[in-house]
Amino acid sequence: MCPAAAAPARPASPAEPLADDRAHWLRVAREAADDLATDTVDREQAGKAPVDEVSRLRESGLLTLTPAGPGDGGADWDTAYAVVREISAADGAIGQLLGSHYFLSWSARFFGDPETALRTVERSAAEQWCWGGGFAPQDPPLTLSRTSRGLVLGGRQSYPTGVLVADRLAVRAVREDTGEPLAVVVDPARRGVVVDAAGDTFGQRLAGGGNVELDAVPVGADDVLGSLSGDEDLAPRAALAAPAGRLFSVQLLLGMAEGVLAEVREYSRAGHRPWQAVPSAGAPDDPQVLTAYGELTVLARSASALCDQALDAVRRGLGRGEDLTYDEYADVSALVSMAETAAARAAQESATRALDIVGPRSASARLGFDRFWRNARTHTLYEPVAHRLRDVGDYFLNGAHPPFVLPA
Repeated sequence: MCPAAAAPARPASPAEPLADDRAHWLRVAREAADDLATDTVDREQAGKAPVDEVSRLRESGLLTLTPAGPGDGGADWDTAYAVVREISAADGAIGQLLGSHYFLSWSARFFGDPETALRTVERSAAEQWCWGGGFAPQDPPLTLSRTSRGLVLGGRQSYPTGVLVADRLAVRAVREDTGEPLAVVVDPARRGVVVDAAGDTFGQRLAGGGNVELDAVPVGADDVLGSLSGDEDLAPRAALAAPAGRLFSVQLLLGMAEGVLAEVREYSRAGHRPWQAVPSAGAPDDPQVLTAYGELTVLARSASALCDQALDAVRRGLGRGEDLTYDEYADVSALVSMAETAAARAAQESATRALDIVGPRSASARLGFDRFWRNARTHTLYEPVAHRLRDVGDYFLNGAHPPFVLPA
């Protein structure tokens, strides 16, 4: 298990982050990824709630990253995206858990008032909370009602990430009187909250997904972060939460694609060939294998380049702060949708064709190559490529602003 690592002292001005800060977190992420990689096949096949994995993240300090404020250029987001990609290459489910944690724990910056946001983010980092849940709409919704005792939250919903190990839940709830959707924070230790596993899934088994049932759970004023209404009602800066959050999905998928290619490459370099019972000496020279590696490398690198463009756009949007316009938001959102599409295709294609490169041995549960396909396919079921392509096409052809779609 990797040792705990304290963050370097933060700069006086968050607009000018120390280069050493980013280098520190990337070094910690690589160490954590190496640690996860040592037993990822066994852990994935066991499919237990990721209590141990969250402990590893907590000991490494990776749960404590905090975001820059509006107008600060999004430097901390850059680092968080890179960390998620590094972890995802070793373990896609834990990469999803960590990316969701960052987005949910930082969401107060978009939806809450500045004072509440600062308190939430700082307390989360100080106490090393792990966050789970999600803001995507579900039917029937959770209901926020006003009673003689104050606000209470009720209902039951399922979430793909984090709820089995969360110190705080961030959820979408609808006001009973007005129907307005709101971002609400819930302490799962409160009376009336019951969390249970969602049952067997064929992929992302370690993402900590499950069911949450809330029975008249008290909600304080500071627990209601703000509105999740559509982008016509949100300020452009708040609407930017959608593409900024979905960019974590892009990094997750790219990490998966890069992870499977790196692992299968090591297998091939060890002399294993698709149709030989015994490993052979020397590097593989089968033209079909070499062509497959070439095609998948181009696919992954192309998706990575588009991701870099989307990252630059998100960074500029975050840096604009309150000056961000709806047209600028639309440009950012469309570019992130393009990156999502490319990354999803790279992850699914790489995970599928990697099995062909390995050949019949890829059916071995001991090797665990199948987990990459199962993880990538499971994640893309929640974020369908067809929806993103439709939004990009409507934006390109008609100039329609992409809808406000928060990550699942």
